[in-house]
Amino acid sequence: MLKPIIQAWKTSDLRGKLLFTLFILIVFRIFAYIPIPGVDLVRLKSFFAENQLLSLLDIFSGGTLANFSVISLGLNPYINASIIMQLLTLVFPALEKLQKEEGEYGREKINQYTRYLTVPLAVLQAFGMYVLLKNQNILPSVSPIALISIVVTMTCGTIFLMWLGELITEKGIGNGISILIFAGIVSRLPISVFQTLSGYQTSQIFNIVVFAVMGILVIVSIVVINEGRRQIAITYAKRVRGGTLYGGQTSYLPIRINTAGVIPIIFAVSLILLPTTFSRFFDASNVQFLRDFSTFLNKSFDPQGLPYNLFYFLLVIGFTYFYTAVIFNPQKISQDIQKYGGFIPGIRPGSSTTAYLGRVLNRITLPGAIFLGLIAIMPSIAQKMTGVTTFLIGGTGILIVVSVILETAKTFESHLLMRSYEGFLEKGRT
Repeated sequence: MLKPIIQAWKTSDLRGKLLFTLFILIVFRIFAYIPIPGVDLVRLKSFFAENQLLSLLDIFSGGTLANFSVISLGLNPYINASIIMQLLTLVFPALEKLQKEEGEYGREKINQYTRYLTVPLAVLQAFGMYVLLKNQNILPSVSPIALISIVVTMTCGTIFLMWLGELITEKGIGNGISILIFAGIVSRLPISVFQTLSGYQTSQIFNIVVFAVMGILVIVSIVVINEGRRQIAITYAKRVRGGTLYGGQTSYLPIRINTAGVIPIIFAVSLILLPTTFSRFFDASNVQFLRDFSTFLNKSFDPQGLPYNLFYFLLVIGFTYFYTAVIFNPQKISQDIQKYGGFIPGIRPGSSTTAYLGRVLNRITLPGAIFLGLIAIMPSIAQKMTGVTTFLIGGTGILIVVSVILETAKTFESHLLMRSYEGFLEKGRT
């Protein structure tokens, strides 16, 4: 896995891309430690330590929430905007046509709408975060001007992170948004390890060993599932064009077990945190009904409770099927196969091929979706089995980290392959 990175470092332009990505990540981490004035950081960290869901959200934000930094909202508003836009493409045919039929232009317009939608969502979440912290006496009551300043600062922080992500995508290596989320999780890894080891007792050695073994098995299974795929044979008919024989060969269409990647679990994390975050607004309410409703939400969405884990599991499965349907279109693939004179042996071209690809996709997506769901609730399972509660990154964080590493390594390989091919062509011209 490290070989492509080492080879890329020896190539000047790829080395430049890698250094640019590292520079952006350094900027990201610097801004993560610039706090918004007026907050009691000691009480804030204590508040996050007492709430496991908020601690999980803090991990995905790279510690920006617990520091109440200028980028404390992280990319959560952008992720929520992406979810809404994906759902809107199912409701409005014009958006669906724009996404699926307009090619690169359509995707760019959808991304533009997503960025526009991110701004009002960031404003709402910034105001909600202020109300939440004020109710917990972590932030004092401020004047309207100061409140507007806080909301604008947090909103601009999210826009700034989106810009950094786009810079990485355009001029660096890999998907910028995924790289930033990856960097945030990795930055919290040493803290989680330290907290686990600092609370270590001799009597817990067996539980810690079991926890470590489970972590290794999770990493191995993530790699296996991410790399697993179903190969569908496609045969191309022989054609004579200009006295030259074309076709008559067999290629393969790979369908991944985990076609959707890490996106479903990122979407699910964003939604699963909303009820308890929402309930915190009413903890100190003067209305008894609102306080009771807040207590009900907190109990129902306790990370160790069955309702929370069941809802989380089903949410991940639902998003897996949804996002797989968005990025893999059996009808379009069937048309492309037929357009280039190909067919699947034993399957009629056209609608029969579309139906066949749809059946294969549904069958192969099921184990991938169940796997993602199990990874999502892995922290609860591991904590009940081992009693280790300080290592909060869990299966979700590990999945994102491993997946981003694998995708980045593939990006390096594709760049290296392209440069090897270009070098071969240049030698052929001389």
